[in-house]
Amino acid sequence: MTINCKGKLIDLSSPKVMGILNITPDSFYDGGKFNDEKDILEQVGCMLNEGATFIDVGAYSSRPGANFVSEGDELKRIVPIINLIIKNFPETLISVDTFRAEVAKQCIETGAALINDISGGKQYENMLQTVADLQVPYIMMHMRGNPQNMQQLTDYKNIVNDILFYFSERITAAKSLGIKDVIVDPGFGFAKTLEQNYKLLNNLQLFNMIDKPILVGISRKSMIYKLLETTPKNALNGTSALNTIALQKGASILRVHDVKEAIECVKLVKMLSR
Repeated sequence: MTINCKGKLIDLSSPKVMGILNITPDSFYDGGKFNDEKDILEQVGCMLNEGATFIDVGAYSSRPGANFVSEGDELKRIVPIINLIIKNFPETLISVDTFRAEVAKQCIETGAALINDISGGKQYENMLQTVADLQVPYIMMHMRGNPQNMQQLTDYKNIVNDILFYFSERITAAKSLGIKDVIVDPGFGFAKTLEQNYKLLNNLQLFNMIDKPILVGISRKSMIYKLLETTPKNALNGTSALNTIALQKGASILRVHDVKEAIECVKLVKMLSR
């Protein structure tokens, strides 16, 4: 199972790690932490050295109740950072975390390699066509509504079946436009209750029937720290535990704040599966 990133085939049959770089002031864990060039380059260099295959750059916080950011402000935040990373780490495979087609387009033209869309192409009608035109890998996530209202939209008949049907429909739409490389993200924490998140994780292996790489992003999320009655800062151990379970159930990419620990999870699970 491979994806083509800027002419380089990435084999996802061996799980990979995607390091998170939030350049937003209000992300739930690291908001405002990386706000100058020195800090950004140090963090990117660290994640690459620790083994990250991808760096996911986001300029619009998608945490529940996040502040609205205009398209212009998102572009002003993210395009210079993509350019900065490519200038200093030319081989970096950057994933741009956006649901806006124009932001995705400008970031890919600046040097990014993948598009990571929390809306699965539903927020902006021309997103799928933009991805098809750019011919880059596309991560489509499941979410209802938007970051401002998603936590009021958690009424499912059967959450696993409903999300499988969602991906069936979205993948068909992507294929019809000629999008070749699709990765699915069940969207842990997006329009889902704590209990629904665990039901989804417990049934993650069912998503292998889609025959697409699965991305899991649970790093330091509330499904961990609320259950453990702690904080995002103290949720690394819980994150590693659930990342291990996700890998055993078929995850191809772990999207994380802590690359070193995620790489260790990958190595341990690989040994178990030999």
